Amino acid sequence: MGPNAALLSPIRLGPPDPTVFQRHWPQRSSAADPDVLIGGLVAAVVAAAALPLDRPGIGWPIAGLGLVVALLVVILRMDPERRGTSAIEATCWSVAAVALLSVGVFRAAGWLFALCVLAAFASVALAVGAGRRVPAVFMAVLTLPLAGFRSLPWVRWGIARARAKEGASGASRVLASVGLGLLLLVVFGALFASADAAFDQIVQAILPDLSPATPFRWLFVGAIFAFLTFGGAYLLHSPSTVGDGKPRPTRTVRWYEWVVPVGAVLAVFGIFVGVQVAVLFGDRDYVMRTAGLTFADYARKGFWQLLVVTLLTLVVIAVTVRKAARETPRERLLLRVLLGLLSAGALVVVISALWRMDVYEQAYGFTRLRVLVSAFELWLGGLIVLIMVAGVVPVTRWLPRTAVALWVITLLGLAILNPDRFIAEQNVARYANHNNTDIWYLSTLSADAAPALDKLPADARECALSEISRDVHDADDWRGWNLGRSEARKIVPERLTAGRFPCYRSYR
Repeated sequence: MGPNAALLSPIRLGPPDPTVFQRHWPQRSSAADPDVLIGGLVAAVVAAAALPLDRPGIGWPIAGLGLVVALLVVILRMDPERRGTSAIEATCWSVAAVALLSVGVFRAAGWLFALCVLAAFASVALAVGAGRRVPAVFMAVLTLPLAGFRSLPWVRWGIARARAKEGASGASRVLASVGLGLLLLVVFGALFASADAAFDQIVQAILPDLSPATPFRWLFVGAIFAFLTFGGAYLLHSPSTVGDGKPRPTRTVRWYEWVVPVGAVLAVFGIFVGVQVAVLFGDRDYVMRTAGLTFADYARKGFWQLLVVTLLTLVVIAVTVRKAARETPRERLLLRVLLGLLSAGALVVVISALWRMDVYEQAYGFTRLRVLVSAFELWLGGLIVLIMVAGVVPVTRWLPRTAVALWVITLLGLAILNPDRFIAEQNVARYANHNNTDIWYLSTLSADAAPALDKLPADARECALSEISRDVHDADDWRGWNLGRSEARKIVPERLTAGRFPCYRSYR
């Protein structure tokens, strides 16, 4: 019988290899401090009492304010040397998150508010995250929920330490005090409500609709916000460096290896820029005869391709910056010049794409998708400008977070524009000029469009406002109060029907 292979194999001695968390995200605090526990509880209670889950409303920024204030208290009470992010930067991102959630107070468009909620979540993640590189910024939105799970034993040990310090009797006294306060609040509130009709109306407006599902909603919302608060506090005490370490060394290419492909792209850009100058400032009829298309079709045909070109240009710039050698001043100058020219060509592409979309909208009308992709193209243009600035300024660690901040500004700009109302105003003007207008599409807009749709002729008005009248028929409580729905409710106090107008028809 031969030797046992297991006995001949070497046995590794010593500790095992560190895990990813141990290398890039070690736990630096054994237990949560009392301010973390109190902040999580306060954020959960505020969110459970204020947040409406079914629609935008004033409760969203109130709930968000409770979350970010709890996290800012944790930041301010920490040792400045232990902070993963500065208090000023965390405050700016927190203000951005509350501003994005406040869009739900003024705008009823659900699609816009959904984008703002996602951006607000990313803002909170960047407020508590310390990452600066592009991978770390992308990982921030994943790191925050992971931190929530990692914080559970950390919070449990914090509760155990607080109980050991205060004693079981101290915790019991606190619970008894809270219970007594709630009991007195209910008793005196009920007596005052029964004694005065005006006070009773205030109580009815404050109290939620107590259905069987209400306690479950409170528990769900409170648990989510406590989870996010504890996760954010955990990230502040134990910062993550996932995606933010030193970049792995990659094989750089010599200048003639990257100049050839970049130069080919630049040559194509140069020809395209020449054509665009002829279209934008030259003889449009000649271009249309050459292309064999109408002007509107010419604009529609190229927008999406130009959007893809803009994205691919950003990829080319990123790969070139990553791979190109920069050992000598000549190589660095060549890199800046060629990438600067490529960025300038990309800006021309952005301008051409926006111009094409404007021509197309003038020909066929405005929609949410067309407005949104125009805003996205504008953001890409701003991002290219930031890249050009980064080519001049040697410090580029600010670029990823600034790109996110630029997207936040873009969304807030959309909210100021009031896109649903803007779309309605433009299409109502087209209808007044006897142009082809999709009234059925206008009926799918949110309550923000009601003031513009109210200017349509009677039959078309009933069609366009029929869906909005159903949406705003039931009054909101204070949590779901929204300016757009409040104004629409004044315009259509009763439910409308489309009548004999062909509201089901969809036009181009």
